[in-house]
Amino acid sequence: MSAAGGPSAALADWRLPVRGAAAVDLARRHGVRGLQFDLGGPGRGPWLDAPGRLARLARAARAAEVAPLAVTGNVLNDIGLTAPEGTLAAGRVRDVVRRVLDAAAELGAPLVFVPSFRRSAIDGEAALRRTARVLRAAAAGAADRGLHLASENTLTPDQALRLVAEVGSPAFRLLLDTYNPRAAGVDPVALVAAAGAHLADQVHAKDGRAGTGTTPLLGDGDGAVAATLDAVAAHGPAVRALVLENDHRPGDPARLDADLRRLRALAARLDRGRAATAAAPTTPTKGTAGR
Repeated sequence: MSAAGGPSAALADWRLPVRGAAAVDLARRHGVRGLQFDLGGPGRGPWLDAPGRLARLARAARAAEVAPLAVTGNVLNDIGLTAPEGTLAAGRVRDVVRRVLDAAAELGAPLVFVPSFRRSAIDGEAALRRTARVLRAAAAGAADRGLHLASENTLTPDQALRLVAEVGSPAFRLLLDTYNPRAAGVDPVALVAAAGAHLADQVHAKDGRAGTGTTPLLGDGDGAVAATLDAVAAHGPAVRALVLENDHRPGDPARLDADLRRLRALAARLDRGRAATAAAPTTPTKGTAGR
């Protein structure tokens, strides 16, 4: 899978009715060639790194020609990334982050991302500083393993840029979700315009309806997904994968196919937009014309 051929459609296993190797088989049956995986944990499914499980998953992915794209640790939202140093929770955070990095390295997934929601929410100055310290150490671990590390959050453009500066690592990125910022009152188009240079090359595509907690098919909600991806085309990186993160845990294959058709259409739109941006003539800076 390569951004050179335009973004590929991908799935997130924690939003599917099955996990791990079963999710790989589901992706194959739906013509999807990339998956992001969750580490699992209490209330979140079996541990991805249970003895022998990563090796079996890697074999299944190779056989199905489904690329492991990323590993995350959603259990961090239950522990609290911002837990004060020296606490039991802070030690658990370090352990989970290490395990996620090791799992990604073993699977050959190029990206690890760390969510900042619920107990890990960046809801003030102290939380931002603590998150930056945790991510700075995690980014060093990612770089040592040849990986990128990203933060998925709902920060404002200014806060997001500050997080990038405080982490201060070339291995660090921001993972864009097309709906999470909007649900938190942040304009995702403005976020992309300001922080596009720091985005990961994998983007979560999700839609919603304010106040309902539902995830309608892409384009049927109030997320203005297409407008956000247009901004990515203009200001962001070449996207490797557009990852469907709508909730498909109920297991309706017809609904998943319908969402995947919309996802692929958005991926094609993103590719066309990036090509148009690359082809657009640049305006000479005053005083430099003719040099």
